[in-house]
Amino acid sequence: MKIGIFSLLVRASLLAVSVLGQFTDVVELANKNADFATRLYSKIASSNDDNVAISTLGTTLALATLAAGASGATRTELLEGIGVASMEKDGEPERIQTLLNQLTEMTAQIQATGLFMKQDIKADDGFSNQVKKFYNADVQNVNFANGQQAKGSIDDYVRGRTGDKVKDVVENIDPQSMAMFISASFFTGWWLQPFNVTFTQEERFYVNKYKIVQVPMMLHSGKYYLAYDPTLKVGILKLPCGEGNAMLVLLPDEDVDYTYIDESMTGEVFRGWVEKLKKTKLEIQLPRFSLKQYNSLSKSLPSLGIKEIFGNTADLSGISSNEGLKLSEVVQKVNVEVDETGGSVADASSNLFMTPLPPRLTFNRPFIFVVYHEATQCILYIGRVVDPTKN
Repeated sequence: MKIGIFSLLVRASLLAVSVLGQFTDVVELANKNADFATRLYSKIASSNDDNVAISTLGTTLALATLAAGASGATRTELLEGIGVASMEKDGEPERIQTLLNQLTEMTAQIQATGLFMKQDIKADDGFSNQVKKFYNADVQNVNFANGQQAKGSIDDYVRGRTGDKVKDVVENIDPQSMAMFISASFFTGWWLQPFNVTFTQEERFYVNKYKIVQVPMMLHSGKYYLAYDPTLKVGILKLPCGEGNAMLVLLPDEDVDYTYIDESMTGEVFRGWVEKLKKTKLEIQLPRFSLKQYNSLSKSLPSLGIKEIFGNTADLSGISSNEGLKLSEVVQKVNVEVDETGGSVADASSNLFMTPLPPRLTFNRPFIFVVYHEATQCILYIGRVVDPTKN
């Protein structure tokens, strides 16, 4: 009997070590994703002065899906681009796919991920099965020569996969396209400390020194995690969400341009912000906003070292035996909805009239947000709100 109990204890210990090891690997992958996420955000944000929203994990999954069907320099470039090449191990050909699959399940993300190819290109069954298994991605054929028909097919697919939450994914279709990769996702802030809609009122938001707009400003008072980065001169507020996720909202000092934060953000900086957070009593004002962002990643990925998939030297032989296969476009559509939504509204207002009144933090000028999974610190979305009245 004692031997049996000892054997069970040994097995339980080995299982615990195995699970811990797997989680450690997933966290390492999440850290690498954060490094790629911040580089991608900085690149896209630098191209315009408007609102920005990016599904960073969605981009990683899209490129990892393509890597599953790439070979040679094309595959190496993709894995190095998203920062996971060093995590490959001999004898474990599916290691990256397995870890990404585990990370996606932990973060409870709903993604529509699909590779759409012209009608006469046949996908390899092994590739189709592999990306469905690990990334829940689909491979379909469409008639690019008929732009409206192709657009309709892609939109129908995305609407079906996102429960009608994301629509109108593709803006333009090149009839000469060979293949397009589409990813779509949405984030709705389901706050653990919801705002009470009865306290929301129209207030000023200072887009810049020349433009002021009226926005529905939400209000809540309670205990929040807050930090300040004296180097970048930016305040950091954490808003806990459901599914183990949270949103960091970054407010640069009045004399700091938000583009400085865009350029300075890295995975290491992000992790430092999370470590600095301290609980404090606080009254916050945050504008209600809705972003619907179309991102053409074929314009930004080459500047991050991911070029091969778009060129004539692309080796995507694992996707199809058709020679000369290359990507015409990698498109992402992201919807972000931030309003008062959450659990018990009664709880949300219970601390509103605390005495003495806590300090107030008002997001009435451009700010940046980062949605992440708390346990792994995997960045899911990064965005910037310059004008909350525009989506």
